[in-house]
Amino acid sequence: MAAKIKKGDLVEVISGPTQERGGYRGKQGRVLDVLTETDRLVVEGVNYVTKHVRVGQSDRGTKEGGIETVEAPIHVSNVAIVDPSTKKPTRVGFRVEEVEKDGKKKTVRVRYAKSSGKDL
Repeated sequence: MAAKIKKGDLVEVISGPTQERGGYRGKQGRVLDVLTETDRLVVEGVNYVTKHVRVGQSDRGTKEGGIETVEAPIHVSNVAIVDPSTKKPTRVGFRVEEVEKDGKKKTVRVRYAKSSGKDL
């Protein structure tokens, strides 16, 4: 079954506190990674956490460590795909289309953005 959200999609956070209150709701970003086992996504610029890295020896002999900020995974139900034409969050539908490849016809499911029908 085809996934609704894939790596590289532009998504918007639709739940949680607003940006004025220190949250990420309304922020848009590209999907960097999809974790299918836990239904989570890593979105660029969303859900930053501080990570303490122990000083260790790298292969070049330099010692690296300290405090880093990295993007943490966010649940897939908290984001929506952005419609490319309206730049607003929308739902995703699937269409069955016939594709001809090397003279053979094949039926495939294709994602498309449903128009919301109202201005948000």
